[in-house]
Order: sequence, then C-alpha cells, then structure tokens
Amino acid sequence: MKRHLVTASLYTVITAVLLGVIYPLTITVLAHVLFPAKASGELLKSNGVIVGSRLIGQPFSGPRYFHSRPSAAGAGYDAAASSGSNLGPTSKALVDRVQSSIATESVSGALPIDLITASGSGLDPDITPASALYQVERVAAERKLSPQALQSLVASNIIQRQLGLLGEPRVNILALNMELDRLSGQSR
Repeated sequence: MKRHLVTASLYTVITAVLLGVIYPLTITVLAHVLFPAKASGELLKSNGVIVGSRLIGQPFSGPRYFHSRPSAAGAGYDAAASSGSNLGPTSKALVDRVQSSIATESVSGALPIDLITASGSGLDPDITPASALYQVERVAAERKLSPQALQSLVASNIIQRQLGLLGEPRVNILALNMELDRLSGQSR
C-alpha cells in the first residue's frame, strides 16, 4: 500500500510540475518570441503612452470621434463585468437604451444596427465598415476635414476576414480614432 501511495504522489507531483509550471512557461515564452504583440495584449500607444488595447473596446463620445458599439458591461467597457445584457426584444430597458443610442447619433439615415446594440461581451472593439462610414459626415464636419479623406481613412482601417473566410470585415475604433487624431494633428 505504501508503494502505491508513493507512486501516486510522485506522479501527481511530476504531472503538476510538467503541466502546471513547465508547459505554461514554455508556451508563454514561445508566444512572446513568435507573436510579441499578440502575447502582450495588442496594446496601442500614442506618443509612447499606452492608450488601450486593440482587443477591448473603449467608449468614444462627442462628435469629434467615431463612436464604438454601446457596452452592456457594467458602467461601460468594464472587463470585470463582461457579459451580455440578456434583455429581450420586449424589454422596456432595452428599448430605452436603444432609443438613447439613436438620439446620440446626429447623422440622418438608417442607423447600422451595431451602433445601437451592444455586443455579446459588451467589450467589442470593432464596428462594421458601414457603421464607420455612416459616421464620416459627422466627424468630417466637426473636424473640418473632407469626407473623402475620412472615407479613405476608414477604408485603410478595414480589417478583412481572416484567411479570406473567417469573421466579417470590421474596423477597430481605437485604431481608427488614433489615426484620426494623427490626421488632425492632435493627440489622444
């Protein structure tokens, strides 16, 4: 019996060290060597200062910036409260929130749905190209830039499908707004 306990204990310790320490450290080192930006959270910097991550949405308000999707995560883009709202189409709270989102957009025409509905996680950093292009008129008027220049800026920030078939084309709002600030000669 003692021999079985010693063997079982040794296997447990060896397995814990291999799979709990050596394997995670090896994968972490490989990730940092092969994919340094991704392993570090795809952080974006402006003037040497980290302003956010390409992976987590941020709120942008006011007419000078392209707006993100609304967030259902806590008080807004709170990673600790990441989740959907679980509000159904008959929910008064959802209808009120969507109507509030519609009221913040000052451009006329049919609103793209992702500008007024939250993502499943509440932290989505991307919007559709149609949503970004929808906002060009407002941002161009506020920044006194030509709409054509902003359309080109949006087009250059469209992230295509992975491998040509996975996902949908999208625009990362933080990266787009950082480019907008550079184009306007401002800093975030």
